[in-house]
Amino acid sequence: MAGRVMDHRQMRLRMELFVDDVDVSVDFYCDVLGFEVDRRAEDYVSLRRGQVVLGLGPVAKLPEQAEGRGFTRQRLTGGKGAGVEIVLEVDGLDELRALYERCQQRAAISEEWGLRPWGLHDFRLADPDGYYLRITHSDSAAQGR
Repeated sequence: MAGRVMDHRQMRLRMELFVDDVDVSVDFYCDVLGFEVDRRAEDYVSLRRGQVVLGLGPVAKLPEQAEGRGFTRQRLTGGKGAGVEIVLEVDGLDELRALYERCQQRAAISEEWGLRPWGLHDFRLADPDGYYLRITHSDSAAQGR
């Protein structure tokens, strides 16, 4: 429908991550980052924190090889999430600092807490499968620096 104006507020993001061990990933996202299990099936777990929904599925259930652009075990051997930065945004600096301190105790930080040139604080880490995460705060929180 060319010319149709879409209301961008109606869009949400749901990500599906293929992981080596679903239970290890659930523990990381729940215990370290504060997600909650929304739904669990035999080979799939849906996690939620606020408006963020992450689906976790086992790499082992993917086909070894396939034609086309879909996910396969072979395609994921080169590094999961290569070239993608998953940005998780919390409401304020206090929440961000508390999450940073929690992550320092329970996860390997890739890039320490800092104020970036674009005016937001953040830190970076990788999940158990190597997916690269940047944790930051909303633009409105920058006003209270």
